[in-house]
Amino acid sequence: MSYSLVEIAEICEIVNGSTPSRKDPEYWNGDINWFTPKDLGSLESKYVSESPEKITEKGYESCSTTMVPAGSLLYTSRAPIGHIAITTKDACTNQGFKTLVPKGEVEIGYLYYALKKYTPNLQALGNGATFKEVSKATVAKFKIPLPPLETQRKIAAILDTADAYRQKTKALIEKYDALAQSLFLDMFGDPVRNPKGWENMTVESFAKQEKGSIKRGPFGGALKKKIFVEDGYLVYEQYHALNNDFTFARYFIDESKFEEMRGFEVKPGDIIISCSGIYLGKLAIIPEEARPGIINQALLKLTLDQSVMTNHFFTFHFRQENFRNKFFGAKRGAGIPNFPPMKDFKTFPFIVPPIELQMDFEKRIRQVEEQKHQTELQIQKTENLFNSLIKKAFNGELFPRL
Repeated sequence: MSYSLVEIAEICEIVNGSTPSRKDPEYWNGDINWFTPKDLGSLESKYVSESPEKITEKGYESCSTTMVPAGSLLYTSRAPIGHIAITTKDACTNQGFKTLVPKGEVEIGYLYYALKKYTPNLQALGNGATFKEVSKATVAKFKIPLPPLETQRKIAAILDTADAYRQKTKALIEKYDALAQSLFLDMFGDPVRNPKGWENMTVESFAKQEKGSIKRGPFGGALKKKIFVEDGYLVYEQYHALNNDFTFARYFIDESKFEEMRGFEVKPGDIIISCSGIYLGKLAIIPEEARPGIINQALLKLTLDQSVMTNHFFTFHFRQENFRNKFFGAKRGAGIPNFPPMKDFKTFPFIVPPIELQMDFEKRIRQVEEQKHQTELQIQKTENLFNSLIKKAFNGELFPRL
């Protein structure tokens, strides 16, 4: 049984936002919640209460933003489309939102999940050359299934339970990551302060003594899309370093191009590091089963001498907060963050404890990672369960008799 479809404008008031002038200090640091799309980018809860930035009454009156009541649905309509949250306090937004204020025929929890379910459809309706935006008229005419209010509440309650289970399982991953970082600090101490007095070395000292063991990707012009083929040697991208996912394969080059660019070859056991953007410095170890290929312009490849420094020790050292703050701070680019010049990177001091201690650390870390892997499998199950429930909910399969 499917539910009747209604246009969003029939059940919600759709509210735009705006931004006070940044030039007038009297408009800022007030008491009025004022949200931007980035404020919703990494939410783990479906609710928001306090905005990072607030505006004054003068700021509110100076622009065309509109106050919406608690219980409204903040929905980003550009850069990107589809960040979403329910505000628990009165608030306003910048121009990147089409906030939905329910009129009474729709339960806010149900509306939240409906918009999450149909965001891909709304994204497909976005327009714009630089970035996609979905217009107020488009949102107004977009249709969603609408069962009776009591059924809406039951659907929202079931999805809340499933989502809470999903989020609880995800939180375990963070605990395993914290445990691993704590183990590193217990065994080796802060790598910047070096309280245990370990020997310091530069990357050139513990990289494998062979050509290309420290290699930045080629200039962007060397990998134009016209050279890519349907299958062949893989072009490794930032995605691989960010997600540690080596099943992903998008761009390939043929054998002739590979031989031409062999200096950028990636092999199992190499470390790849993201060199630009907000995920600067994310890294991953190339697994044994990885496809032959090369790095693109956004990556750095390292091949370490495992008798001096193990891959696992390096990755945890590199990820340490104090180390990253010291060498990858805000100075790494005024606009898009960028990796430091290679001549600077090659001077970074790394602590190098005895290899036996590093290997002991690796053994312990593998145990933690195995537990983490089992949790990741459980997360996939919870994701599948949630996706199945949300699909059934909006197809009318959860409560077919109502």
